[in-house]
Amino acid sequence: MSAVDFKHIEERVGRIHMMQRLGIQTDHVNDQIGQGYAYINFENIGWMYKLLEIILHGTFLYKRGQRNAVDMQVTHHDIPLPHLPDAFDGYTILHLSDLHLDYKPAIYEALIKRLGDVAYDLCVITGDYRRSTFGPFEACMEIMTEVRKHIRDPVYGILGNHDFIEMLDLFETMDLPILMNETVPIERDGDVIYLAGVDDPHFYLADNLEKALADVPPEAVKILLSHSPELYQEAAYSGCDVMFSGHTHGGQVCLPGGKPVIVNARCPRTLCSGPWRFKQMTGYTSRGIGASGLDVRFNCPPELVLHRLKKVQRAE
Repeated sequence: MSAVDFKHIEERVGRIHMMQRLGIQTDHVNDQIGQGYAYINFENIGWMYKLLEIILHGTFLYKRGQRNAVDMQVTHHDIPLPHLPDAFDGYTILHLSDLHLDYKPAIYEALIKRLGDVAYDLCVITGDYRRSTFGPFEACMEIMTEVRKHIRDPVYGILGNHDFIEMLDLFETMDLPILMNETVPIERDGDVIYLAGVDDPHFYLADNLEKALADVPPEAVKILLSHSPELYQEAAYSGCDVMFSGHTHGGQVCLPGGKPVIVNARCPRTLCSGPWRFKQMTGYTSRGIGASGLDVRFNCPPELVLHRLKKVQRAE
């Protein structure tokens, strides 16, 4: 960690934001109880996953779950927007989330293969690049450097609850801008929409919508990246038109019909997988790419999501 340029990070995000992140990382990131929005942090309870692994082996389901975890699907999702600028009608956004790249090679290899099959105008990544919530992250970033070669520009990301703030400089070296309570204009043929990204609202509680949207015209189309859908109310009431999230893995292990056993997010379950709507805002919570706890999925395949913006007539 000594090589990390903390001064550069402080200049980028501000001293309070940096200290909040570093403090929680140092003192509480491996706690099982009492941090963030979720009282129990299931991701850090190793014995629970060991027990589940024993059960799956005993019922001969483990191999099937591993095959499911690399069955990458491409989901198509249309987003109608009455005030969408004409130049963005049909604009396609590739949404990746929860890559957890340093878990199993088969998963990121399947992702790289799928990336060659999709066409898009912009790529966004809604956090959780590594498997663990603590410890070294260099192995993950080496894999991310390789994955980045297969993602076409432009691309923007945000951090999740598995990601340390020290990773920011490494993302910059691979030309992957991370939005830390920031907004960038996306321009096309003289028209513009705005892409905002907040820091993790689930564990680090480091999101700041007011800062992120401070310079965005109220009437403009605003697309928000938030690692967890838990920010849905604040986002809608702040005037966001679209919100992309991940974090939940769609449950990862679901009952038949896709009903999740655990979602690990403090929000309605209807917001924890796939498309949803709250007030005027359209949302989508990705099932994600990788796996957490165990490298298995049931009734919840991993997905790359292609969001297509569509200009529609405003209802009278």
